[in-house]
Amino acid sequence: MIKGVMFDFSGTLFRIESAAQWLRAVATKAGLDVPEGELEACVSRLEEFGAQPGGVPPRTVPPHLEALWRERDLTAERHRAAFTALSREAKLPAADLAEALYERSQVPGAWLPYPDTKETLRALRGRGIPVAVVSNIGWDMRPVFHDHGVDDLVDAYFLSFECGVKKPDPRIFQMACDKLGVAPSEALMVGDEPVADVGAADLGCQVHLVDPLPVDRRPGALVEVLQVL
Repeated sequence: MIKGVMFDFSGTLFRIESAAQWLRAVATKAGLDVPEGELEACVSRLEEFGAQPGGVPPRTVPPHLEALWRERDLTAERHRAAFTALSREAKLPAADLAEALYERSQVPGAWLPYPDTKETLRALRGRGIPVAVVSNIGWDMRPVFHDHGVDDLVDAYFLSFECGVKKPDPRIFQMACDKLGVAPSEALMVGDEPVADVGAADLGCQVHLVDPLPVDRRPGALVEVLQVL
């Protein structure tokens, strides 16, 4: 019987705006008039390098950034360094946009909850099932939950940069289970990463994977979680 549920953040409960929206917002704020063709080409390069936190994973990581990329979620400093470096590799319209893009990725308005996020979290609260967010991340996304009105539906957060350990290491899932007061066999991990989130299974948790599609293309995957409880 499931007595506690852990959720991933990005691609599971929330999804960041598209890379095109991300770049346009920053370029507009900087007062840059970037031709559409140039902007679209830059978006393609940003996606190639996976430079958007919470966006598509990189298809290419330059060799000199591979070590930093692997360790990006362990500290806030490494996270910022990794993503700003990847943005610079994309030959931005202006060099100083790398830092602005990174800052934009932490703005609550750049993130959208999936259509059934609030409904699912509210249903779990109604059933008396505690919820934790377990995320590989390098910044505090609690304000995203607050601004979208779902922070009161989450009991605890376990963020890799705060815990000093990242998924799929079983220790971060054990921390969450301990806080929720449930045994791993009584916990369900809901995420979108076949490697990172399935690490919970090594601890004895059940795992349910969802597809990290844009929010308008995934209306009801989280509600399905309620059916496995």
